[in-house]
Amino acid sequence: MSWDHNDPRAGFVVPPMPTAPPPAPADGWRAAGVGLLNLSGLGLGYLLVRRWWLMAACWVATAVLLLVALPADPDGVSGGALVSYLVLVVLAAVHGAVVGLRTRLMWPPAAWIAVVLGIVLLAVPAGGVVLYDDARDEATEQMLLDRLERADDLVLAAGKRPFSTAESDYRRALRTYSDLRGDHSGSRAADEVPGRLKTYYTTVGSAYEDENYCEAVAPLKYLRTVPRTMDEKDLGSLATWPDDRLATSLYECGSQYLTGGVAEWTTHFGELLSDFPQSEQAAKVEPSVGTAVDKAVKDVGGDDPCKAVERLDTLNSQVSGVRGEDTAVTEALDKEAARARKNADSGTYACGVDQYKEKSFAEAVTTMNDFAESNPHHKNRARAKKIAIAAEVAQTVPAAGKRLPTTASGGSISVTVKNDSPDEITVLYTGPVTGSFTLKACGGCTSYSLASTVGLGFEPCSDSGKNYPQRTIRLPAGTTYFVHKSRSGLGKSPASDTAKLSAGYLYTECAYTTSFGY
Repeated sequence: MSWDHNDPRAGFVVPPMPTAPPPAPADGWRAAGVGLLNLSGLGLGYLLVRRWWLMAACWVATAVLLLVALPADPDGVSGGALVSYLVLVVLAAVHGAVVGLRTRLMWPPAAWIAVVLGIVLLAVPAGGVVLYDDARDEATEQMLLDRLERADDLVLAAGKRPFSTAESDYRRALRTYSDLRGDHSGSRAADEVPGRLKTYYTTVGSAYEDENYCEAVAPLKYLRTVPRTMDEKDLGSLATWPDDRLATSLYECGSQYLTGGVAEWTTHFGELLSDFPQSEQAAKVEPSVGTAVDKAVKDVGGDDPCKAVERLDTLNSQVSGVRGEDTAVTEALDKEAARARKNADSGTYACGVDQYKEKSFAEAVTTMNDFAESNPHHKNRARAKKIAIAAEVAQTVPAAGKRLPTTASGGSISVTVKNDSPDEITVLYTGPVTGSFTLKACGGCTSYSLASTVGLGFEPCSDSGKNYPQRTIRLPAGTTYFVHKSRSGLGKSPASDTAKLSAGYLYTECAYTTSFGY
């Protein structure tokens, strides 16, 4: 007969077999070793105590961190991700220490060896941090070099466009250079900036090298403002690089404008005299203005004297507005302005003659009257007044303007002009001699109807009972053109008469009014 050892009737009980080995005695060295090995982030402490899933979790956490951190960029790992990982590593170390306190190691045979390995393996994360910082620094350098390259590309592209459209890109590039030198000094990109600035200046000022002086003015003026943005120590000799070039451009462009009659020459010369008063370019301003005045004076005797006079008038007003810091230059320019004004005044006579020859009689009247008024002592004043009279006659009788009048006067033939008009009149005449005079209004006279003037027997100035205002002049033989103009009647057209005078006769001219004129 057999007995079951667990049967109470047998008198004793066999305890069940344990499901796991009994815990080992507490060992601080072992706990420290497991904890330190887990601090490496690889979960090696869990490996020694056979906690496979926890070790795998450590690997996953470290892999996730590497995926987030690599490749390294200037901003580094986000603070949240880094803190989360460190918390997990610390928890793994603490938990590993707790587990290792009473769990035997599968390896090594001595706990102190695990401690030594844990301390040694701490070099792995420490070295990783150092390597990562180096990688991040290199990434930062590359980022800054990329930024520098983009600024260089901006300058290169802007150099192919007019400055007016490229200025904003030049300014953006300059801000980048300034930021690199100011905020990232010591970086490779910052060290490259001084060399890039040389290219920057030559690109912005390229119009000067191409001798496009007018186009060079604006960019060179802009370059003079760069020291406000960049430290002059970074610029070195570039700080004054634009000065002489700008002075030359202001002079050359101003000279081109002056020769071409473009008003902006005054702005360029004015800036030159103000900003670079002691420069050799500033010394050329007064001679250039003098040359322009000389040419205009010479042109008064050319094919278009009116244009030359207009040019002299313009030069007078323009030169008077150009001022500089050098008193001697200003005084010299004032003399040139006065010379232009004087020659414009005297040149007005030649302009009036040209207008008369071109049959521009209305303009000739105005020009010659202005000349006579402005030049009371000029040798041509008397003839100018004659030409003005002849031009006024020619506006009504174009045939009167076939030839220029002379200053001749008098003659052998007596001509009496009477006024049978209620208006005061001016009588103008031209032919072999030219002149004018005024007749008072006839007190008892009235206008004639148009019908009466075309009837048989119409004879104005024939009423013996009236005292007609009159004047007798002496003229030479030949054709004389008369024009009678009212000085007081409004809206009345001038009347004209063409008289062919012969010696041995007495002539009478009569002025009268109709409802449609004289």
